[in-house]
Amino acid sequence: MYKVDAAITGWINSLAGNGLLDHVVITISNLGVPLLVLAVAAQWWTGSERTKTRHILIAAGLTFLIGLGINQIILLFDQRIRPYDAGITHLLIARSSDPSFPSDHATASFAIAAAFLIHSLQKRGLIFLLAAILVSLSRVYIGTHYISDAIGGALTATLAAIIVKALYRPETRVDRFITSIL
Repeated sequence: MYKVDAAITGWINSLAGNGLLDHVVITISNLGVPLLVLAVAAQWWTGSERTKTRHILIAAGLTFLIGLGINQIILLFDQRIRPYDAGITHLLIARSSDPSFPSDHATASFAIAAAFLIHSLQKRGLIFLLAAILVSLSRVYIGTHYISDAIGGALTATLAAIIVKALYRPETRVDRFITSIL
């Protein structure tokens, strides 16, 4: 399985080397997650079903945080080296000091998409899903992650979304308080 992972990762990274495309992909990698967070936050004051939307926005934030927390637990058990350290990719950005698996960028972006999809905001969820795929592939393209790191991030995000859906219920006292802010 590692050979397939390394081959796909190397192939995606081999597309790098085009100045304009490299610049666009690096920008997606650097700004993708912050822009997604802003896109979620901006919805706080929009929509006809404001309470339902706000519940989902809070769920997206919780999913984001829990997904990244799950990643930290995984890092206690798996210290996978980066693909550029293994000689599989060439790096387009500065080196990272933390382990490769799972990708925090993939987790963060897929957490938002998963929260919207699991809470039945399908159109927005699909837009966020497309953005999550772009952010995740950008991390492979720039050489900082294996494709399986991105898939692992998507899986931890999905697990986090399921946990949040089970534990954070609409119309509870806490939910009513949080969704009524501003």
